[in-house]
Amino acid sequence: MLLKTFPPMGVYETLFKFADATAKYMGDAGTHPWAQGFPLTTQLPDGPPLPTSVAITSDDLMYPKADGQPPLRQAIADYYNTFYDAGITADNVAVFAGGRPAIFAILAFLLEGTTVAVESTEYTPYWDVLRLLNVPHTLIPSNVENRFRPAGSDYDVEPLDGTSRVMLLKSNPCNPTGVATTGSALRELVEKFSAPGRGALIDEAYEFYLDPEPESALRHIDDIDATDIFVVGAATKGLQVPGMRVGWCIAAKQHIEIFRNYSSFGMGGVSRASQLYVTQLMELERVRQARAAVGAFFTSQRNRYAEGLASLGLELFSGKGGFYHWARLPEGLTGDSVNELLFAHEAGILPGRLCDMSRPAGGGPSSLDNMFRFSFGPLSAESYKSDMEILRRVF
Repeated sequence: MLLKTFPPMGVYETLFKFADATAKYMGDAGTHPWAQGFPLTTQLPDGPPLPTSVAITSDDLMYPKADGQPPLRQAIADYYNTFYDAGITADNVAVFAGGRPAIFAILAFLLEGTTVAVESTEYTPYWDVLRLLNVPHTLIPSNVENRFRPAGSDYDVEPLDGTSRVMLLKSNPCNPTGVATTGSALRELVEKFSAPGRGALIDEAYEFYLDPEPESALRHIDDIDATDIFVVGAATKGLQVPGMRVGWCIAAKQHIEIFRNYSSFGMGGVSRASQLYVTQLMELERVRQARAAVGAFFTSQRNRYAEGLASLGLELFSGKGGFYHWARLPEGLTGDSVNELLFAHEAGILPGRLCDMSRPAGGGPSSLDNMFRFSFGPLSAESYKSDMEILRRVF
């Protein structure tokens, strides 16, 4: 065998175990996809309808541009300029096939001698990418002791021995906890990692899902061309179209040129049909309506499931962003042991150990074994009763 082997990313590990146990894909009709990280793909109350078609011409059958089609890049720039006064142009935007390819590319092209600083509880693919790329990294404490809310001083990270720079890797709002850094705390974080020898990759996949309103680091960046800050977004969550596989990175123009060159040999661009579809979604009045509808619906779902999960005796550490609850199990239970019971009901959660950035590659105990992520993203308002019935039986 000539290829390196590695396990599936944490969410997919759970999905494959679910499929083996049930002969179904989590998310199929009748299943309860509480481990899944996708939103409803149907129209929300007071939300705009989702287009059912896209017009294709012969030109749209040609190769896409390596860094994204100009109308979409301009629409993305217009969005951030309108809502966050970002002061960017289309030349600050690169389009990727989802958010994860953007994250992978940024970390893959880091200069040698760079330490990545990442919170100890984070988005599961970060662990896989850091390990696969063999990137030196240090952990920022995010645990039960600080209720998964690092203090500002926790981000005062020094380079590891043999390195001279620091790059922050952070999802905001955080997946899995939903904890968000906003307002003055976010401004201070941006300022800290705008300094020479510092940079940040801020993953804003759940931007729309923040109560009371969306937030972006771009509100606090005066001149992105003078920084090594990368803001990653996607149509996957806020625009409710994970299947379109369209994401983007906002960065200095010199970095966007690197991503264009990478795409020319490593990605080949992103489907022009998908880009046409997402350009429709980015129309400013439509996206204004979507931001409000997503925030209102998923805040109501967050509050509803918080009450239900707490009634089962689960301790919640959840923030007010994303569409997850982050909970601690009663003593003696682990996320994996609970899934063995849930699979019998065609349901499943994400075990907390898969969000542990310090977990050993070969397995073994994790400090997050008794934590789990519960996703209400794909759940309709009508599913609450049946969801809670299953959870009551299991717990």
